[in-house]
Amino acid sequence: MSDSAPEAGTPSEPATKPRRRGLRVLWWILGSLGALIVLAVVGIVIWSQVGVMGAEAEPLAEVKANTAIEITDTDAAIVLSPAGESADVGLVYIPGAKVDAWAYAYKVSGLVEDGVTVVITKPWLNLAFFDVRPLSTFTDLAPDVDTWLVGGHSLGGVRACQLASDADGLALFGSYCSNDLSDSGLPVISVSGSEDGLSTPQKIADNRHLLPEDAEMHEIEGASHSSFGDYGLQAGDNTPTISDEDMRDQLTELVGAFALAQG
Repeated sequence: MSDSAPEAGTPSEPATKPRRRGLRVLWWILGSLGALIVLAVVGIVIWSQVGVMGAEAEPLAEVKANTAIEITDTDAAIVLSPAGESADVGLVYIPGAKVDAWAYAYKVSGLVEDGVTVVITKPWLNLAFFDVRPLSTFTDLAPDVDTWLVGGHSLGGVRACQLASDADGLALFGSYCSNDLSDSGLPVISVSGSEDGLSTPQKIADNRHLLPEDAEMHEIEGASHSSFGDYGLQAGDNTPTISDEDMRDQLTELVGAFALAQG
């Protein structure tokens, strides 16, 4: 036998090359997928920070100057509490997509004056869809409150519906649920606007079956989607015909009565 003959059981070179080529292809595919995932994540982060609708200066200044409201600003949320008293009822309020949390302070300030603590969350990436923190993250910021409602505007309301099982009630502001709460027995109030171009009256009606039969349904005449906050007009929305002051008063009357009834 020739000295150059391969030993028994030794893999031949032609069989090794395809295997190495296959591994190189596999690593190339995995590397490409990893790069695409990184690019997607970076893209989402950048998009979430661009075009965030900030709070209008005048309404916010009015809230900050209001001696009846105590403000605590944390990394997780803004806590608005009745000054000098302990509230029995609280509302965790989740902002709409890419809307600054401070933009809702004025419209909920009447609730605080009536004795309701309001915790306005600061969603991750400015999008409630990506914020997976439990409700307790925000209720723990006001430990003296006994009864908690969860609510939100637009996409924030959709997220609130998902957290509703951990709350004592649900409040929707220009929003509707995507999950079924019809058999939950949960107290629910839905406040919408006649001029809302995003959460339109038709969309509110189409999703009504996902709420309990006894849910309170209110439509504010002249209110648009952006009427629920103070961040300017929003793309795709209609022009409101209601003043900011009147909108605040109607929200206070409707949601305030509902909230205090749960306490």
